[in-house]
Amino acid sequence: MVEARDSVISRVAVLLRVLADAEPQGSSTTELASEAGIARPTVHRLLTSLAERGLTERERITGLWHLGPELYVLGTAAAVRYDVTDKVREIVHALAESSGESAFFSMRRGSESVCLVREDGAFPLRSHVLYEGIRFPLGVASAGLALLSHLPDSEIAEHLRRTDLEATYGKEHSDRELWKRIRLTRKDGYATNPGLIVPGSWGMAAAVFDANGSPRWALSLTGVESRFDVKRRLELGELLLKHAHVLSQALQTP
Repeated sequence: MVEARDSVISRVAVLLRVLADAEPQGSSTTELASEAGIARPTVHRLLTSLAERGLTERERITGLWHLGPELYVLGTAAAVRYDVTDKVREIVHALAESSGESAFFSMRRGSESVCLVREDGAFPLRSHVLYEGIRFPLGVASAGLALLSHLPDSEIAEHLRRTDLEATYGKEHSDRELWKRIRLTRKDGYATNPGLIVPGSWGMAAAVFDANGSPRWALSLTGVESRFDVKRRLELGELLLKHAHVLSQALQTP
């Protein structure tokens, strides 16, 4: 009985996350079933049950599903404890202004990084790999690499054991290559993504630590490859570390 309940909860969690990725356009039952890897009849039954409780909502004309209003209410309640964006936006803005690149703030959520804040700099050519709400497994993109690199080796090994990054993101995300970048990130203090997700789109990130010294958030910069030569990477790395330190101090203050 317990296993069956846990299975339903896991499916609902996956379904809501996939539905969140589809916002604001919404998604059909068939698309959600495909993305979540759950049988269509099961998805329809779960969505209907969630709709009765306000957790999902279906457009009458198109039949597309959306997150429901009750999730907004729950999110507002949770924001009292988890929302740090008021403290973050000023620093992200300063980082974008100082660098001219697009600056981001991401949060570690379990085995993923989630982008929460974006601020574009003055340089007209931008990378569009990151946007608010996008998730990547730890180790993917500069923010995910920065967060992963500052975890204990045992946690990193367990994460890589459970997550086949190479299958989804290519051979540059094999365990061997990731450990190389982890060691380099620890040496430099900041992570670099040399166009591994989208060729020509580079990123750099520095971890932001909580009061226990754990990497809980990350600041990152993205831009076109020509803006990330060796000399400028050193400058941007120092800039990231400076702002990450200030933000760590700010977020550790109640």
